[in-house]
Amino acid sequence: MSEIATFGNGCFWCTEAIFRRLKGVVKLAPGFSGGTVKNPAYREVVTGRTGHAEVLQIHFDPTLLSYSKLLEVFFATHDPTTLNRQGNDVGTQYRSVIFYHDLTQKKQAEDRLGFLEHSAIYKHKIVTEISAYEVFYPAEKAHLNYYENHPQEPYCHLVIQPKLKKFFKLFSEDLSSGF
Repeated sequence: MSEIATFGNGCFWCTEAIFRRLKGVVKLAPGFSGGTVKNPAYREVVTGRTGHAEVLQIHFDPTLLSYSKLLEVFFATHDPTTLNRQGNDVGTQYRSVIFYHDLTQKKQAEDRLGFLEHSAIYKHKIVTEISAYEVFYPAEKAHLNYYENHPQEPYCHLVIQPKLKKFFKLFSEDLSSGF
């Protein structure tokens, strides 16, 4: 039986390209969470006026992949110290946020954040939100597997590929077969 994690850590094209390569991921869905508009479209969310963050909903097999490992990957593959921004992607829709699905996930997220703050790995204060999961709205199908379907797009070369390179270096032992 799979469990669900929901993370916002910048553009969901990047997030999906990273998490799809982890051993134990069963299913991924880019979408939106944390806002006030019901069933938003991508074009609405990117305006920053819906309150939603671009998120990735991750269905994972906890016998192969722990929530703790997902948190480790989450924090290592984006900058959790920049408020409402990841690189050139700017706005509340790109905020760093963990939407926990139960109190165990909440505690693990708080513990991981506390560990990172205490260890002073980052030069600046971590601004990642930890919020209760309420609802997830899937993005349009054109956003699913974006990196795999559009490898020649400039955004994929300039933004996603460097993140993948860092991910491969840090988490090579956690890759699913085929990667």
